[in-house]
Order: sequence, then structure tokens, then C-alpha cells
Amino acid sequence: MKTYLVSFISFILSSLTFQSCVQEIHKKTVTFRVAMNPAENTGQIGLRGSFTSPPWEVTLPMIDEDMDGTYETTLSQKTAQNEIQFKFIQNGQYELEGHDNRVIVFEYKPEDILYTAIFDDPDGEQR
Repeated sequence: MKTYLVSFISFILSSLTFQSCVQEIHKKTVTFRVAMNPAENTGQIGLRGSFTSPPWEVTLPMIDEDMDGTYETTLSQKTAQNEIQFKFIQNGQYELEGHDNRVIVFEYKPEDILYTAIFDDPDGEQR
């Protein structure tokens, strides 16, 4: 858990260092929720994407606190990026094999976003 947090913080700091002076930086808070198939033994659920350091190599763990089959994690960072790409991971294996990455599109303002999805179903919802 500390390893991904250190990597995430390093990425944030490097992102802030290399941001263009033209783009405004805004705080983005994203809560990721993924429902798993209750018939399966889910094991370890996580998230990988373009926003980790190094990109796509760090798995951010997700937890199911209330044991309802829905896993969640929340990330915050200040950024000028207009989108992030990601996929959910189950026991080290990517979902949606052969499909495009999931995408969250940002507006150029501070945002709190909830992204909900069903594991291995390409239709997710950004609110």
C-alpha cells in the first residue's frame, strides 16, 4: 500500500513540475467503483492506468469494505490533464482483453467524479 502511495505522490510531483504554464492545474478527485461477479472468487482487485508512476506498472488496490461485491478506491491529484485511461485488474490480470482502455474525461475546473462499472463490461459511467 505504501509503495503505490509513494509512486502516486512521485507522479503527482513530477506532473506538477512539467506542466505547461498555459494550462491551469485543478484538483481532481476520482472515486472508482467496480462490481464483481458474485459467483466468482474475486481475489485481489485493483486498478492500473496512465496516472500511476510508472504508467500501467503500478496496481492501486481496491477494497470491498461492506462485502457487497463492489470494490472501491479514491484518488486525488492536481493536474492539467484532460483525461486518464485505465483498466481494472483481477489477480494481476487485466479486464477487457482486446478492448480499448476505460477513459475518464476531465473538464478544466476542479472536479469530484464517480466512475462506476461492472468488471469486464466495457460500459462504465462517469458522473
